[in-house]
Amino acid sequence: MKYTPPTPENLRAIRDDLGLTQSSMADFVNVAGGQQWRKYTGGQSPRHMSFHMLFFLAARLSMNDSNLNKVYKKMIDLGATIERD
Repeated sequence: MKYTPPTPENLRAIRDDLGLTQSSMADFVNVAGGQQWRKYTGGQSPRHMSFHMLFFLAARLSMNDSNLNKVYKKMIDLGATIERD
């Protein structure tokens, strides 16, 4: 599979459309904090968003809670421990 990540501008637009702060966006995509999210959206050499991170973001934006819970349950079935806020 060939993958080209979204641009920093694309990612900033997503955050703006959601009306989230840097910190809230970091929580939304499960990165350590606002500073980590900013690494994808700015600076001299913005970090490229990996396929799996973008997949997670797309899932959060497109799936309802019932579907997300099915995925979380499967993750638990596969051996993960998940404590949701």
